[in-house]
Amino acid sequence: MTFKRRILLPGIILTLYSGLSGCTLGPDYQRPQVQVPTAYREEAPWKEATPADALDKGAWWQIYGDPVLGGLQERALAANQDLKAAVARVDQARALARISETGLYPRLDLDPSVQRGRSAADLSGGVAVTRTTMRLPLDLGYEIDLWGRVRRSVEASTALYEASQAEMQNVLLTLQTDVTRNYFNLRILDAQLDLLRRTIELRSRNLQLVTSLFNNGQVGRLDVATAETELANAQAETAALKRLRTATEHALAVLVGEPAASFNLPLPPPNLEVRPPKIAAGLPSALLERRPDIAAAERQMIAANARIGMAKAAFFPAVSLTGSAGYASDELSRLFEWDNRTWSLGPFITLPVFDAGSNRAKLAQAEAAWQESVARYRQQVLIAFREVEDALADIRILAEQAEAQQRALTSARQAAELSGKRYRAGLVSYLEVVVSERTALAIELLTNQVLEQRFQASVSLIKALGGGWQDAGTSVPK
Repeated sequence: MTFKRRILLPGIILTLYSGLSGCTLGPDYQRPQVQVPTAYREEAPWKEATPADALDKGAWWQIYGDPVLGGLQERALAANQDLKAAVARVDQARALARISETGLYPRLDLDPSVQRGRSAADLSGGVAVTRTTMRLPLDLGYEIDLWGRVRRSVEASTALYEASQAEMQNVLLTLQTDVTRNYFNLRILDAQLDLLRRTIELRSRNLQLVTSLFNNGQVGRLDVATAETELANAQAETAALKRLRTATEHALAVLVGEPAASFNLPLPPPNLEVRPPKIAAGLPSALLERRPDIAAAERQMIAANARIGMAKAAFFPAVSLTGSAGYASDELSRLFEWDNRTWSLGPFITLPVFDAGSNRAKLAQAEAAWQESVARYRQQVLIAFREVEDALADIRILAEQAEAQQRALTSARQAAELSGKRYRAGLVSYLEVVVSERTALAIELLTNQVLEQRFQASVSLIKALGGGWQDAGTSVPK
């Protein structure tokens, strides 16, 4: 009969827990509706999808066929400090998620203690006693998750951990695209410098020619001064471009995690060829699956939704099971004797009675935080659609501009060559040569700038799509 009484209370508690453990307060997460366009203007239809930001994006920069760029990407992956910080944030979030999960299990603590004390003599004639008490208890603490507060806490922390992973992927993607953008910028600057180098050589020869003609009395001093001015202008533009190249090179140094003073990336004048990725049928539909920023925004919503359940659980009683078992004795030699064993077991219940509206305010705060996360998610989706459409439009329009620009460059070069011949034949003034050469130089510089914009547009498209895409078993655009 005594044995039945001892297990009665724990049995009631376990029975109650088994009956109510499936009760989880708060709404279960459902993805909110977003305004998704039925079809892209020129390509494939959009669709809303399950985030798949963890899929391997592959070495998407290989589409440009530049081993120097590939080496820079490897260096950035190994040494970029922003990326290392993002990885550390993932580790922190993983640890916090693990801490939340421990709330699902009992906690056992071994709390040995030794206490020596003296009691005073009482008025009935008792004598003072000095004693040493030794205890070796194993303490149990366990919150019975009747209303799902702990489970919602685990759900929230797990979602935040997954959000941190997505944010780390976003940092990685941003790093990769920044390295690519700066590298292309550097290559264009080198092409511009090579163009100015050839322009300086041409204008130096022109100055020699004009000076010779002046010495022979065939032209005036004005032609010499004009030729000197044009040569100095080209030299000044070269100095300005060198300054920009130095700043760009320093920016690359920071991205790859190296000191700017020791970083050097000499590049020969390149023969640039733009190879933007092809837009395969159905490709834009993968947008919501690939973008890590959208995946992070959704997981933030999941966490905010779980916090509503945590706030609702605060309105109900919290039941914890506490217990202790061990030994206690006044003498060390008798500490582990059977008669010196101790134990206790019982529930600890906390019932909110009056909190001046604190729990209600916390619930309102959690619901408002959910609405904020929904708005942020929808805004991120709208931004994603805009970025993809902008990149696709840029690729198409810049290709048209490049064709027209190339035609203009061909004509400008022919005009400059004809002007030089006419001047040497004494048919026109040197002013016509200056105007035609300036025009040719300006058009060629602009042609290179359009070329860089096409590079940047292709990078923008890859970033807008979350870093490449899965196509026929490969993650790298072909």
